[in-house]
Amino acid sequence: MAPMQNKVICVLVLVSMLALGTLAQAQTETCEVDPEERQNCGYPGITASQCASRGCCFNDSVRGVLWCFHPKTIEVPPEEDCF
Repeated sequence: MAPMQNKVICVLVLVSMLALGTLAQAQTETCEVDPEERQNCGYPGITASQCASRGCCFNDSVRGVLWCFHPKTIEVPPEEDCF
């Protein structure tokens, strides 16, 4: 490959990595999930620590719903620069 092509490829890779990093930062997870929207992440009798080790949320305050559940992904609006 010519030296110019190598530079172009490096620039494209760098721009792609920056774009993906920005997209990844635009989302976050929360355990504030309505009981009826919870997605099961555990099994009967799972403890809070076992649930957390799976990367899930644990809330046993509401009877009759899932206690170990997947966190909810929420979009975080990008911060605007103040000048």
